[in-house]
Amino acid sequence: MLSARLYAFRLLFSVLILAILAGCASLPEYDPPRIGVAGIVPLAGQGSELRFKVKLRIQNPNRVDINYNGVVVDLYVEGKRVATGLSNVPGKVPAYGELLYDLPVTVSTLDALGQAFRLMQQPPPNGIGYEVRGRLDSGLFGTVRFSDNGRLTLPR
Repeated sequence: MLSARLYAFRLLFSVLILAILAGCASLPEYDPPRIGVAGIVPLAGQGSELRFKVKLRIQNPNRVDINYNGVVVDLYVEGKRVATGLSNVPGKVPAYGELLYDLPVTVSTLDALGQAFRLMQQPPPNGIGYEVRGRLDSGLFGTVRFSDNGRLTLPR
């Protein structure tokens, strides 16, 4: 009797694993969205912080729309976070389309000054490295993460 239950459990478990693997294999190919800064407008700051409205260009290289409930972005310069932005304004990036999204961003003046001072003391020889990390948030399984990085070269 125990052997039959054990066999049935193993069979059920094997079928469940195969169903999960088949479901994962049938997921469509999905490329992350492309995010770029299309413009920056200063906003009124408060205390020791600077505020900007960053206009993000969000491009969707996929055949399905990206629906989102909010946007979260962090900007890193030479590995240190210097700015954050978030918004709960929902939207949709159409399939094979793009949109402009206005995102309020906060920069700590003290952090930015400290980072600028460090970079002036020892400027990186290959330019200043930056990275933008963020997500278009649309629930537990619908979150779309993105990142972009590069180097800014300063005139000598």
